[in-house]
Amino acid sequence: MTAWHDSPAMRYEAHYGDRLVRCFSARPGGVDQILRETVARNPGAEALIDGDVRLTYAEFDRAVDSVAAGLIAKGFNPGDRAALLLGNRLEFAFAVLGVIRAGGVVVPLNTREQMPEIQFNIDNSGASVLIFESVLADRIPSNETVPSLRHSFAVGVPVSGTAPFADLLRPAAPVDTVAVPEESTAVILYTSGTTGKPKGAMLTQMSMVMSAMHYVFCLGLNGEDRALMAVPATHVTGLVAILLAMVRAGGATIFQTVFKAADFLALASKERATYTLMVPAMYNLCLLQASFDAYDLSAWRVGGYGGSPMPIATVRKLAEKLPNLLLFNCYGSTETTSPSTITPLGMAEAKIDTVGRPVPCADIRIVDDDGREVPQGDSGEVWIGGGHVAAGYWNNQAATEANFTAGYWHSGDIGAVTEDGFVKILDRKKDMINRAGYKVYSAEVEDVLAHHPNIGEAAVVGEPDPVLGEKTHAFVLIKTGTLTADEIKAFCRERLSDYKVPDFVTFVDQPLPRNANGKILKRALRTN
Repeated sequence: MTAWHDSPAMRYEAHYGDRLVRCFSARPGGVDQILRETVARNPGAEALIDGDVRLTYAEFDRAVDSVAAGLIAKGFNPGDRAALLLGNRLEFAFAVLGVIRAGGVVVPLNTREQMPEIQFNIDNSGASVLIFESVLADRIPSNETVPSLRHSFAVGVPVSGTAPFADLLRPAAPVDTVAVPEESTAVILYTSGTTGKPKGAMLTQMSMVMSAMHYVFCLGLNGEDRALMAVPATHVTGLVAILLAMVRAGGATIFQTVFKAADFLALASKERATYTLMVPAMYNLCLLQASFDAYDLSAWRVGGYGGSPMPIATVRKLAEKLPNLLLFNCYGSTETTSPSTITPLGMAEAKIDTVGRPVPCADIRIVDDDGREVPQGDSGEVWIGGGHVAAGYWNNQAATEANFTAGYWHSGDIGAVTEDGFVKILDRKKDMINRAGYKVYSAEVEDVLAHHPNIGEAAVVGEPDPVLGEKTHAFVLIKTGTLTADEIKAFCRERLSDYKVPDFVTFVDQPLPRNANGKILKRALRTN
């Protein structure tokens, strides 16, 4: 199904026991090798930009060596996990590559998560090291609740009882390459699930290498590119599509701490950014800025979007304002280490009703409810295989078996493939809300609401929103006492990431509508 011209040599290989997957024949042996190759090729090239701080690849590499050596000195062994509660900043890049150079596994934590989510992810992963921003210290669980933690490091002002991250940045002798198998886990990224509990997708050395190579090849990225990191670095898009893709290409990563449209435009203009990947809402917010035309964005040549459909009006407006900008749709997930399809550059408007063409390693099948492939053009669930697909879910064999079949990940999306090989996404099979590109699974929010002593039952659905795509709407039946919408939001805010907190709360005085099997009829709620 792949039809990219001049694609690097490909072959099928046996991996993960029962998988036969398509891979690039020639590739780095792991994530650390990507960085080492780029440093050897061009050590003086600009690598990282954070405010007024600018580092070359040689300087980046020395910082990575220091972090790796510091962790090893603390007894950190290959396969150990290190959790990172860090935003878009230099220290995130140092920590990710440093942990991997030491042979460890990175567990990125979203800085919008609250203590219960952070506690679950650290405990489930068994992380022995935590590196966090000191301004988030009040969200760090106690050692009693996460007994696996042995060492914590704070970035920023000192935190009592915690070592400063600067301790890990002391100059150190170069660290030898730690031999880790391609199939070994490099990153555990937690994704919310339909059961209400997050699942840790195991992104392997191989899957991350494949995905970085996909971005570089499909988008023609090179050492002259400058990527603006406007999405969270802790998400698969920021980690792989921006940071790791730039390391592979030998280009520069520019960090934006928090996305604000006016600041994004100013930074993109100042730093001559050439590439980024964002959700459609972020492009719309940029276009709404009255000062848009005042910025010189002529260097911006590649702009990706994903997570939700891009309005054709936005595509045309961007083409009018930025004629040199080539847009592309990108469809993927945490479980596929980011891209599974990409729209070839220059075809964004012509293929606006698709999510692009499968990337070289992707093997996409459309299947019915019985797991049988349907004829081309017919709709069914999108299953995705290939060397870029995660190995499964950490410490959750049941979820792995339920969501993977012989290495094909069940996306939960309903789609079809056109005659010319483009993929269309028609509907969602899973009960998921897409809020500005952030996935909010109804079951996770409902699980929190179910623990409120005054709530009898609750259901969460998505409501269309012109800017964010969807917002979250909770329907609540009170069991006892009285509640306000603000009290319910405050209850959720203490337990969930802020983007998962219901935007709207509707109180009902009758039990929620159900079908004959007792399942809540959410379609009826959405029509209210």
